[in-house]
Amino acid sequence: MISLRPSDKLTDKQIDKGLRLVVAEGIATESMVAFTGGAFLVAMAIQMGASNFQLGVLAALPTFSSIFQLVSIWLVQRFKNRRAVAVLSNLCARFPLVIIGLLPFLFSAGTSIKVLIFLLFFHYYLGSIAGASWNSWMKDLIPSNRLGSYFSHRSRLTQSVSVILSLSIALSLDYIKARFPNDIMLTYSVMFLVGGGFGMLSVFLLSRTPEPQSHMVSDNIFKLLKKPLLDRNFRRLLTFNSFWAFSLNLATPFFSVYMMKTLGLPLSYIIALGILCQVSSILSIRMWGRYSDQYSNKTIIRICAPIYILCIVAWAFVGMTSSMPAMLGFLALINIVTGFSTAGANLAIGNISIKLAPREEAIVYLTVKNITIAVFSTIAPMIGGLLADFFASHQLTGGFSWTGDGHTSMLNLLNLQGWNFFFIIGGVCAMLSLRVLGKVREHGEVNKDKVVVVLRRKLRKNFTREVRRVGHISPAFSGDLMKKVRQLFHMTP
Repeated sequence: MISLRPSDKLTDKQIDKGLRLVVAEGIATESMVAFTGGAFLVAMAIQMGASNFQLGVLAALPTFSSIFQLVSIWLVQRFKNRRAVAVLSNLCARFPLVIIGLLPFLFSAGTSIKVLIFLLFFHYYLGSIAGASWNSWMKDLIPSNRLGSYFSHRSRLTQSVSVILSLSIALSLDYIKARFPNDIMLTYSVMFLVGGGFGMLSVFLLSRTPEPQSHMVSDNIFKLLKKPLLDRNFRRLLTFNSFWAFSLNLATPFFSVYMMKTLGLPLSYIIALGILCQVSSILSIRMWGRYSDQYSNKTIIRICAPIYILCIVAWAFVGMTSSMPAMLGFLALINIVTGFSTAGANLAIGNISIKLAPREEAIVYLTVKNITIAVFSTIAPMIGGLLADFFASHQLTGGFSWTGDGHTSMLNLLNLQGWNFFFIIGGVCAMLSLRVLGKVREHGEVNKDKVVVVLRRKLRKNFTREVRRVGHISPAFSGDLMKKVRQLFHMTP
């Protein structure tokens, strides 16, 4: 029998064991998500005949359920045991996945889109209760000076597993669609059973992770909820997070839908592009974790966020070429740059919230943040789903025409229709949210320009090392190439 009671004090050995278990738990959870979420869930919903609004609801469910994290605060206040709350809530959250997988074997009608949404609501709802307890638990377990490096290490491993599983699943699904098209829904059901199994494994690993005794302030829950809102600096962070979440969720949940419905790309292509994004993130997240510990999370956000915004806007121009190789090359470039930028932005946004939350009231601060973001993240994709049909019948074009010798040539520079409007609007809103970020204060904050100079030096150093490893490059050519690199990064010799 595993004891879920917290410890008054953890030894260094217990902390190290806990950190290893949290990494293993993250890998198991990511495996669960790989089988039951993301592009595969979208593909399954489209196969079941989901409307644009229902696709928006599915995209909104994970964030909408975060509104109910208030339950987690009450449970932790009542029982003073974050591990028990997280473990038992996650255990209950995995059962809907198993039920979804079993329905086609129990009933000939299988699973309808409404039943799928209903069961996934409880999966995300119970998972959000566990998540609030987990966040507070991790703040006390992980040393504050290692937040960036630890979570970057954990993310790198979980994303590596996600890449391997996503590619394997995508290839398997394309094979089954081509050879056994009548069995595709049965395959999705098996995927949910496997995902539920990985979910149960993550619960077991979490139950073995030690928890330091919490020191949550005992007060009326509504009075506690006011404290983050009365904290001026944290309130500014909430404003930025909310605006940022709304902007991103207006556009990003529909990238897969856009590639499937509008561009007509096979699922394996979509997964391969997603893998490019994840590999880029894996290769860069360790660097971002180190810099967030060395400088500040806010500085990392101010570097990465504008790059990510450009990637969102770039989606509006993907379909303007009729050449499939050119379109795939453009998509590949967008995903590579997206992975590089989101690795830093997501890591820093998560860490700055943990950093600014007082230890005794961390669960309250982080829950208020999650609930606030959940409201805006839920509204955005639902609005996007409702407006999809409106934008589908409207088009905005612009360009130049040249007439001479009885011939007219057209040069189209702008051709927006359908989902493209979302990408432009989402990018503009995200850019506006960065104005709020400037008012947030973080201890140890470093000027963005200084970090950019350090990044340039780092990139230049790595590039120089790689070039020198290539034996067939002559010294004269290598020296000239280094001169060009210095010019590229605005560095002096």
